[in-house]
Amino acid sequence: MVEQSDRAPLLDWEEVPPAELAPTAPSPETEDSVQSGLSSYPTEGGVRADISLNASPATPSSVTAVSDESAHSPQKHSGPGGDASAADEEGDCAFHGLSIRDRRIAGWEEKDQIVAVFVVTFDTRSGNMIEWCLPQDVNLEGVEFKSMASGSHRISSDFIYFRKGCYFGLACFANMPVESELERGARMKSVGILSPSYTLLYRYMHFLENQVRHQLQCPGQYSPLEAFYEDKKAVLPLGGNGLVTACPTSALGPMVNRCMHPEMKITHPAGCMSHFIRFFGEQIMVLWKFALLRKRILIFSPPPVGVVCYRVYCCCCLANVSIPGMGVSVPEFRPFFYINVADISALETEPSYVACTTEKIFEEKKELYDVYIDNQNVKTHRESLQPLLRLNSADREKYRKLCEQRQLLLYSQEVDGDCTSNEEELFILFFMEQNNRIFQTLSEVAGSADPTLTAEHVRAMGLDPQGDRSFLVDLLEIYGIDVMLVIDNPCCPAVWGN
Repeated sequence: MVEQSDRAPLLDWEEVPPAELAPTAPSPETEDSVQSGLSSYPTEGGVRADISLNASPATPSSVTAVSDESAHSPQKHSGPGGDASAADEEGDCAFHGLSIRDRRIAGWEEKDQIVAVFVVTFDTRSGNMIEWCLPQDVNLEGVEFKSMASGSHRISSDFIYFRKGCYFGLACFANMPVESELERGARMKSVGILSPSYTLLYRYMHFLENQVRHQLQCPGQYSPLEAFYEDKKAVLPLGGNGLVTACPTSALGPMVNRCMHPEMKITHPAGCMSHFIRFFGEQIMVLWKFALLRKRILIFSPPPVGVVCYRVYCCCCLANVSIPGMGVSVPEFRPFFYINVADISALETEPSYVACTTEKIFEEKKELYDVYIDNQNVKTHRESLQPLLRLNSADREKYRKLCEQRQLLLYSQEVDGDCTSNEEELFILFFMEQNNRIFQTLSEVAGSADPTLTAEHVRAMGLDPQGDRSFLVDLLEIYGIDVMLVIDNPCCPAVWGN
């Protein structure tokens, strides 16, 4: 650790300290429960499982058992719009396919791996530029635009998740009025970090917010950032040029399905998943289908972009499946988070992604996306996907059930004082179970003596035999499931799959 300098206070940078308990291995009973689809919720037991998968293929995750006492300690987090209550260690936006409070499964908790820390400034003559960074030889080309979104001069503060090559970044932006003709009355900076994984970046949100304010008030004083990097720095792999994997499974082997996303543990004043679904309403069912079909989804919004980065993550969670082996042949549904025009070449080769942008020019570049979301308006230019924009009776029924379950949860929390569940768990589990039901039915039909998918099968999956026909056709083709779809005309069946 670098010694504290008298130039600036050395701030506490870690919101959630890592567990200090000895590593433990999962029991045979635990492995069985994971293999069975991760659908049981034991309520007893004194150990909480906290599973986070490292997005770096080269670095295995450590196994740590975390006691329940630490799971519910409150935190305070100052967000872009003011003070807000942050999540507990379980996280307001935990990916509950892998991490459920009170679940008796040994947890994988990844270690901190900060590969770079940087300060970006806006220069009135040169534009966005890297002011300072550690290590000094790290390649940060383009980060100056990713960490200070286009249009940020109109807002006072923001935070941004982004991707840089094989790394993920989090930057906090602030804009401070100054009496300076050279700076044209405003000083704008961002302070950020890079890591092989996005799941633990939330821990340093508060530290980054404090540091960007410190940089605005005392430019050039980097001692807290130097100390932070020395404490958290990771050993870069040779070349530092690995592929980004949103949900690697090398550390878990066959226990966890690759279609499940690691928990992000990001915080949001209202809980990011519940806010996400309230924002889109019934349209969430349209996004759910596009997510399962692994379409390229681009979300446009003017700054601030932080809350839109949460929507990117939430879109990914809609496609969670916990059936072992399901979806190994489909493209990974990868979060790109914030993008700008410098990312166009990278997006041209991506078969599936979710991203957000503040640059309206992307709407014209239809070759880069399948689905475009402007505020609450979901649209697609692809004629084959147009039927999926129309809500059917089965969609409305699923949304009704989702809202009903949410009301029951809120009632139990208010009347019974039930604090063991939250809205994030409910929403994420709702869609994961829906996805599991669809793929379980399709797998059973495909493996039967008569692989014919009838209208009864479709209804059993919670779908509309007529309204969801095009969705089913695309789903069978993308996932390579061999069944005979007989809905419209039994005399002229169509065979879909490999």
